[in-house]
Amino acid sequence: MNKCPCGSGITYSECCEPVISGARPAETAERLMRARYSAYVAVNTGFIFESTHADHRTGYDHKGTKEWAENAEWQGMEIIATKNGSSSDTSGEVEFIARFSENGEPREHHENAHFIREGANWFFTEGKTVKAAPIISSKIGRNEPCVCGSGLKYKKCCGK
Repeated sequence: MNKCPCGSGITYSECCEPVISGARPAETAERLMRARYSAYVAVNTGFIFESTHADHRTGYDHKGTKEWAENAEWQGMEIIATKNGSSSDTSGEVEFIARFSENGEPREHHENAHFIREGANWFFTEGKTVKAAPIISSKIGRNEPCVCGSGLKYKKCCGK
């Protein structure tokens, strides 16, 4: 039996497949996030569209989404954190990292995804990309540009 691409550790037929096929609704926001990732892996962009809340479908790029799903070599998803999104909540957030490669280049998609529940069904509403924190060197050379952005060398500006 094949393990589910979402990384849950259980089989696809017991995990995301019933949610994607419509046999059962996702019980939590995280479960829907996992099913959406598995749908990208399976290039089931119909599920991606249908699991997006109707108020947020305007501008959905069917062709672009399908091309991205087909061209990416999916390597796994990591759930970083969840906020609310249980079966008793009406909204929730899931922070995740989806790892994939495009044209042989490794990539990561780090996002905070927001979900709402209507009745028994969870829907994706929007995602905000998490930007990587800038790397800050603890040592600044005297001849380096000043960190204040003045355009002067550090030794002639803040390094006096």
